[in-house]
Amino acid sequence: MNKNESTSTASELSSSATTNQSSTSSPSVATASNSGTTEMMKENSAFSQQIPRILQNFLLVWLDTNFDESKEDFQRSIQLIRNIVASITTFKDVEQCVDFISDIEDEKVFLIVTDSIGRHLISDVEIHTWTQLNSIYVLDDRSSTYEQYAHVTSKVSGVYTQIEPICETLKVHLGHCDRAMISMSFNGIDPLFMYTQLFKEALLEIEDDDDKSIRELIEYCRLQGNIHKDDIDKFEREYHQHRPIWWYTTPYFIYSMLNRALRLMDVDIILKMSFFIRHLHKDIEALYCEQQSTKTYVTPFRVFRGQGLSSDDFEKMKKTKGGLMSFNNFLSTSLERQVSFVFADSIAISKDSKSLGVLFVMTIDPKICETSSVPFVDVKNVGSFGDNEQEILFSTHSIFRIDGIEHIPDDNTDRLWEINLTLVGNDNHDLVKLTSQLRRELTWTKGWSRFGDILIRAGKSSKAEHLYRTLLRESSSEKERAHYNVQLGRVYYYTGEYSKALVSYEQVLEIRKIDLSPNYHELAFYYNNIGLVYCCTGEYSKSLASHERSLEIKKLAASPNDSELAISYHNMAGVYYKMGDYSKALLYYEKDLKISEIALPSNHPSLAVTYNNIGLVYANIGEYSKALESHERSLKIKKIVLPPNHPDLASSYNCIGELYFKMGQCSEALSWYQRSFEIIKIALPPNHPDLAFCYNNIGCVYSDMGEYLKAQSAYERSLEIRKKVLPSNHPSLATSYNNIGLLHMKMGEYSKALLLHQKALGIYEMALPQNHPSLATVYNNIGDVYKKMGKYSNALSWYERSLEVTKIALSPNHPDLAVSYNNIGLLYNNMGEYSKALSLLEQSLEITKIALPSNNPDVACCYNNIGLVYDNMGNYSKALPWYERSLEIRKIVLPPNHPELSVSYNNIGGVFMQMGKYSKALPWFEQALEMKKITLPPNHPSLSTSYLNISVLYDNMGEHSKALLYFEMARNIRRP
Repeated sequence: MNKNESTSTASELSSSATTNQSSTSSPSVATASNSGTTEMMKENSAFSQQIPRILQNFLLVWLDTNFDESKEDFQRSIQLIRNIVASITTFKDVEQCVDFISDIEDEKVFLIVTDSIGRHLISDVEIHTWTQLNSIYVLDDRSSTYEQYAHVTSKVSGVYTQIEPICETLKVHLGHCDRAMISMSFNGIDPLFMYTQLFKEALLEIEDDDDKSIRELIEYCRLQGNIHKDDIDKFEREYHQHRPIWWYTTPYFIYSMLNRALRLMDVDIILKMSFFIRHLHKDIEALYCEQQSTKTYVTPFRVFRGQGLSSDDFEKMKKTKGGLMSFNNFLSTSLERQVSFVFADSIAISKDSKSLGVLFVMTIDPKICETSSVPFVDVKNVGSFGDNEQEILFSTHSIFRIDGIEHIPDDNTDRLWEINLTLVGNDNHDLVKLTSQLRRELTWTKGWSRFGDILIRAGKSSKAEHLYRTLLRESSSEKERAHYNVQLGRVYYYTGEYSKALVSYEQVLEIRKIDLSPNYHELAFYYNNIGLVYCCTGEYSKSLASHERSLEIKKLAASPNDSELAISYHNMAGVYYKMGDYSKALLYYEKDLKISEIALPSNHPSLAVTYNNIGLVYANIGEYSKALESHERSLKIKKIVLPPNHPDLASSYNCIGELYFKMGQCSEALSWYQRSFEIIKIALPPNHPDLAFCYNNIGCVYSDMGEYLKAQSAYERSLEIRKKVLPSNHPSLATSYNNIGLLHMKMGEYSKALLLHQKALGIYEMALPQNHPSLATVYNNIGDVYKKMGKYSNALSWYERSLEVTKIALSPNHPDLAVSYNNIGLLYNNMGEYSKALSLLEQSLEITKIALPSNNPDVACCYNNIGLVYDNMGNYSKALPWYERSLEIRKIVLPPNHPELSVSYNNIGGVFMQMGKYSKALPWFEQALEMKKITLPPNHPSLSTSYLNISVLYDNMGEHSKALLYFEMARNIRRP
């Protein structure tokens, strides 16, 4: 008879602490408080210039093996091109040119090649796959024809014998490129949409020294070397002689540079151009007021915009039909449909297969513009184009509803579309709800700090770090430096670089302690954040000390029901939760709740966070009905105050999924985890750490269901994201390696499992203090692998190391300590040292009964495992009551088809079989099997165990044909 099932159940108790990550929300940092592109340097031709920073949306590259600077033709050609684009990167070597273009990610490349080398480049390199390569211009003074190249790639714009026609074509194409590369975001798809209005508000409220800012922009542009010197000189001389609208509509560098900055959230350029963003917005506002006084636009009217649109953006547009989108820049449109149609049509008939020509038809209601402060102006007589295009210019980040998408019939192409939009004001309920909530979350800061905070929330932590480091270098006072150091600490906290976060927070605390009295309220904030970091590093006593000091200071200045006190109680509860002291965690969460219910509105998001975390505590002590009730109260508030795709809703769905996972309802857990995943996928960037978290949890469910290939796929996707966005020693990477290791152990691939656990251990040892609980977990899991391999002395060594760390790191009655005693006890059981096994399992039971309610599933697990030892000793009369007590608890607290119930049925059946009571054994075995058939996939190893046990039973009963039938069913599952 096979009883490994019961042993593995006990092992799952220890594994689950690592495998299943809880999403414990904490509002403390935000409530209490709280890079640019690097170009690769290539060795180019004699005329090459290194580009420290790209300032526009495009790059011009010229490849010619016969470049000669001394030739007059060469100098003349370069000068003609520089009249269009200031910076030209030249190459003589094909390989170097290919490497350079391959590294470009965010700009479009326009490539000039001579015929001889062009043939080689186009035939030998799969340039048709390069999305960054927009167009190729072949310069040939012989008789090459366009058709010779066109059949190889559609990116060849034409074959030219002179540089002049290339320049004329290039000028048109660069204009189309700038026009097409305006940033858009789509509600429900792009995370940036959530913050679009707040980005605008943050930028417009910044008040810097304008003259100083203008000088810095000019110096910055000169340093980069890729804007024409004459253009910079003109800007320096004449900036104040023209309106900002004029500068924006001139064919100089301002339009393209600003477009690129807002498209890529390029911190360096936004810092330098923020004055111009404000000036342009104010200019549009002022002219709007002037023009509205003449009542030129009173009734709704239509404007048009023709441009290229990438296939990806077009798909997003179709998915968002009926919903909202934002143009994340100042928006140029025309009153003339035909003018805009020409732009769209020229893209549609072009050779660019990755783009479509679109004609935006926008309905504008002047009343909405007036009531919602959405200024627009007719730039006639103030723009650089005069009356030619009848241009209407909107301020930045205008939001539209997508009403319709229709194909425009055309004889030559199917790539021409009309998209109907309607301008949306701030009376749009969903938009108001969204921005109001986010604005409340950001009230603690303003200006550049708010801009950085939004970058963090939008998943652009590296850009936020770059911003704060730049501001820190330029800060002029200790108070400013302290503030930006705190913000850097927040960046490091969110990216898991806890040692750096701690350094930032502690530096600020020491600086501010010099200037402030010991109990000044500002210091409470610093102690609070230090406490949060220590909690993440597992240094719980230090964390509590910091939070208690923060609370002490707050109590001196705050009223008894001040929400700041609630924050401290909340964060202290979080520490006790991590320590496994659930009674104290519950006590402090209830203190938080008592104040919050008085101090805050009934639907305040902070109340939702508290209910959520109370639910997590109840889940961990096995009070699942109370846990579900708390999570549902949290979710109800979030649904009222948050938009449908807010990440905090995903957090609630995740927690409910985790609860069902603990209850053994894997299909229900998977459903909630997938709901969480769908929101995170929409609300956050593609490689956000929270997306990795979702994949991880989905992997956990599939692993428990025995769907190992699906589990492996989810775990590896989680690891892939974490590798991209997290430091190489981030603890979350160790979690991924650990969980994949657990999966390989379940699959019987022990050497792979061991390698992965050791990889996790290496990261934990670098990233965490030497007695962190996560180290105990990985020691335990390495012990599990050695036990599975039958190397019991090795397993014992690792289990004892785990126990040693757990004793130091956690309280004497922490559930994890019970896990350690449990697993060492089970190992001694396997070794046949039953008295030692019983002693350790009884210690485990004693701690579990102190730490958790008497009907907790973990108590049932302890009873089961003590029964297992007596079973193996052959003392079946003692084993049976332990198994029955375990079953009694499981029937009370677990769902009817929970896998642990089948374990109890299996083990009770086994005892009856060993006692020779075959007729009593059979219904228990059959009940276990039926339950597994309901909850597990047909090839799950646990089903094989049941078939095998029934086979042995029938064999003992002398019913050999039935025994053989069940044996074959068991073998079919176990067969590879």
